Amino acid sequence: MALPLINYVPKSQNVRVEGYVVPGDDQPTIFTTENVLSPGDMDILIEAAYRQIFFHAFKWDRERFLESQLRNGQITVRDFIRGLLLSNTFVTSFYEKNSNYRYVEQCVQRVLGRDVYSEQEKIAWSIVVATKGYGGFIDDLLNSDEYLENFGYDTVPYQRRRNLPGRDQGETPFNLKSPRYDSYYRGILGFPQIVWQNEIRRFVPQDKQLKAGDPANFLAAARSISSARGTTTPRVATGNLDYLAKVPRR
Repeated sequence: MALPLINYVPKSQNVRVEGYVVPGDDQPTIFTTENVLSPGDMDILIEAAYRQIFFHAFKWDRERFLESQLRNGQITVRDFIRGLLLSNTFVTSFYEKNSNYRYVEQCVQRVLGRDVYSEQEKIAWSIVVATKGYGGFIDDLLNSDEYLENFGYDTVPYQRRRNLPGRDQGETPFNLKSPRYDSYYRGILGFPQIVWQNEIRRFVPQDKQLKAGDPANFLAAARSISSARGTTTPRVATGNLDYLAKVPRR
């Protein structure tokens, strides 16, 4: 039996501040099927939905069947958003590669257009994920009063009231604040891994650098030639100098 959603206390965020806002460049663009007048407008709306859910969708991430249903009016924007959230790309990229708390945080940001209120809300929705599965969790978000009051059936979700008048800096965009892979999953994979592919150069003082006529130049050249020909190079002492005698391998 699924457990009911645990009560959590909302806190004051930008999305909960009421006030008259003059439309401007800082305000989010609202994409809805209520003002779609051409096939080109529908293409822009679909791209906005992909940006909201995936942030960036590659060619193989696109759901062509859902796009066709939305263009023909067989499903609503809300159904299209649900299909993207339940797609194989979103499940493998977000649900399987994050903890339930992290998955809840990212879904609330993308679906409800706001940040989670507190750890209590994460725990409450994580219990829903554990009891109903990610499909039941997505349905509860899309059927919630908060989603229906703000976006309804025809509007693509967006980050609500990211900027407030009179503030120098607004809330960080969700795609920058909550990347797809956080430290939790990178730690499981053992990332970051430092791979050094360059040659290590050491500083040699000028008085110790090789000069013309130095016997060390002859020794280095002899070693390189012998290693290229596949011969061993034992040293033979002659006076104060070490000369290399080439001995072929047997």
